Amino acid sequence: MAHCRHFGVCGGCAVDDLAGIDKAGILRAALARAGFTDAAVATLVTTPLRTRRRVDLGCTRQGAELALGLHRAGSPLVVDMTECVLLLPEILALLPALRRLLRSLEALRRTGAVQINWLDHGPDILLRMDGPFTAADRRHMIAFARDNQALRISIAVGDAMAEPVAILAPPVITLSGVAVEPPPGAFLQASRAGEEAIIAAVIAGLPKLTAKSRIVELYAGIGTLSFALVPYARVLGFEGAANAVEAQDKAIRAANLAGRMSITSRDLARRPLQPADVATCAAVVLDPPYAGAGPQVRFLAAAGVKRIIYISCNPNALAHDAATLRHAGYNLLEATPIDQFPYSQNVESVVVFGAKATRQGQ
Repeated sequence: MAHCRHFGVCGGCAVDDLAGIDKAGILRAALARAGFTDAAVATLVTTPLRTRRRVDLGCTRQGAELALGLHRAGSPLVVDMTECVLLLPEILALLPALRRLLRSLEALRRTGAVQINWLDHGPDILLRMDGPFTAADRRHMIAFARDNQALRISIAVGDAMAEPVAILAPPVITLSGVAVEPPPGAFLQASRAGEEAIIAAVIAGLPKLTAKSRIVELYAGIGTLSFALVPYARVLGFEGAANAVEAQDKAIRAANLAGRMSITSRDLARRPLQPADVATCAAVVLDPPYAGAGPQVRFLAAAGVKRIIYISCNPNALAHDAATLRHAGYNLLEATPIDQFPYSQNVESVVVFGAKATRQGQ
């Protein structure tokens, strides 16, 4: 019997066996394509089932038929989700009420999306629909939030900026002991266990630091890694999404960390940091978008930073960027694969690079 009744139809899972994909091998192959043919890859770090706290679901309406779930593989069709071994049970329990809400919305004409982030004390929900929201829609959403203990429910039409409709309790997530109020639909690591594994691998890859050392963090988001790094050195973060910058900056100030860390709004695709901006820092930590670091990696390679710690969820992008670093003379020091997405071909990786003279532990 398959692990899920939707297996083979839903595009979320690629295999029916947790060991069916060699994820450490995927990372090893990506590094080999970059020229690191003898890379020592650590044992795969696994994460528990039923712990995924972030999900982006599609929804469709055709006459009286409504579907809410993940898409079929390579298809715009949505598989109406009734179970999932990956998601938090609390998220699954919301789906029947969400279907009733979606049926009531005039803003859902044909297609939409439902983003759910499970924060410290409940769900933070963003609805993106293909039509304008009416006053009746807003009343239905406020009632839904009250009935289902949603911290916040927000709306957007298409790709427009999200607008909160109801905030019934502070939508807060704690990152390394610091309370952060993320913007609607903010990126979170898929599970708390996955987040902790990434942080552990990053911290293990840091060089020897002093109180005066600086770490530059690129694509810093709302501070998932930033707040974990600040006990070790001064952290200078850069992020392109203005709402993520605002959220992190507010948290920095509330936690009285302004003397130890900062966050700057900067589109690193259009305005990458230059070699002089990072040349004197002890380490650069980056968790770029799925497509990779783009032009930023060339300037980073030219800077000669002694330690670069690269977090990736895309082996192809990692292979491209790692090749750039290898051509610039970087060695590969550590590579850790993390299985944040069981049953899928996706693998998270934390890869530590050192400048040519760098040796392990220095």
